[in-house]
Amino acid sequence: MTIKRLHTGPRMSQVVIHGNTVYTAGVVADDANTDVGGQTGQILDKIDAYLKEAGSDKSKILMATIWLSDIKDFDNMNAVWDMWVAKDNPPARACVESKLAAPKYKVEIRVVAGI
Repeated sequence: MTIKRLHTGPRMSQVVIHGNTVYTAGVVADDANTDVGGQTGQILDKIDAYLKEAGSDKSKILMATIWLSDIKDFDNMNAVWDMWVAKDNPPARACVESKLAAPKYKVEIRVVAGI
């Protein structure tokens, strides 16, 4: 069993590759001083970069989990998600309201993808 970890710190790895599957940690925006749409865009850009580094891309995402600090932001987050997601290969997805790690974060997303 081969396991490769990318962007590893003392607490966690941002990306883990096991066999032909890529797992990301929950990804948040680097600049949280934006609205939920701006944060979502930043997160999806980071996910694109992580997947590329792992040898994958958004068309191979199997599952996504999205946490919103306020479910009222669902439509605004989806406006950005819908422009980004691979139209012919949308993943299974869950989206829930949850208290996030810091009040400045409005959205957090993790994905599981194939290679």
